[in-house]
Amino acid sequence: MSENFLKFLFVLLFLPGFFAPLSVQGQVRYRKLTFKDEFNGANGSGINTNKWTAEIGGGGWGNQELQYYTNSTENAYLDGNGNLVIKAIKLNPPLNLSCWYGPCQYTSARLITKGKFDQKYGKFEARIKIPRGQGMWGAFWMLGNNIDTVGWATCGEIDIMENIGREPAIVHGTIHGPGYSGANGIGAPFSLANNAAFADDFHVYSTEWSENKIQFFVDGNLYKTLTPPDLPNGAKWVYDHPFFMILNFAIGGPWGGNPDNTSVFPNTMIVDYVRVYKR
Repeated sequence: MSENFLKFLFVLLFLPGFFAPLSVQGQVRYRKLTFKDEFNGANGSGINTNKWTAEIGGGGWGNQELQYYTNSTENAYLDGNGNLVIKAIKLNPPLNLSCWYGPCQYTSARLITKGKFDQKYGKFEARIKIPRGQGMWGAFWMLGNNIDTVGWATCGEIDIMENIGREPAIVHGTIHGPGYSGANGIGAPFSLANNAAFADDFHVYSTEWSENKIQFFVDGNLYKTLTPPDLPNGAKWVYDHPFFMILNFAIGGPWGGNPDNTSVFPNTMIVDYVRVYKR
């Protein structure tokens, strides 16, 4: 047996992760759990306020959305089976809540970890059954924790999963920053085999974020990798500081359009878990 072959055999045996499949390597890379919410609790109980804050208001949230976000257990609650339910309700008649367009027609919930958990780099993951129907807009996403000092979109935004109801077979992974925000965000869509509707079942939505790289996954399938060269000329890569997470279920807005006579209410976005890892 030659000396060169022995050296080659040594490399095969002791090179870390050489024989590991990609999924196992990912688990090794991001095996330190830093945040989790399994949403275990009694049916009808509220969110864990040590981890989440329910934002409140009906100002349109930058997108001319129609819902008023509440902190009520009517709109965000545990179902007793290990799930968080975010419920959108149509108000008929509208209650005495003021939205940007007049009396509010819908209520829903927007939950954030701002001030309670944020992290720079890592794997951010949630298992979600998205809502179904025209005008529904469910999302799992992140914002830079410096938003109050530098504003949006300089703080950076990472949309791990967005779906608009008029596209039942498509979810989107996108980043927004200075010079590439709003309709000019950078990302990609993902579709299931045979154009199956995402709302039919739970799916795992995740991003793996490291220095100078953001990757988007559905059910462990990598579908988009973004790096600084993907930005417009002269644009700044602003993903170098901690981000906090957001779960929300919006109604309407120019992108997905408003509900119509086919839209069903109440409607729900169901979240099995949210987990965050570091290397």
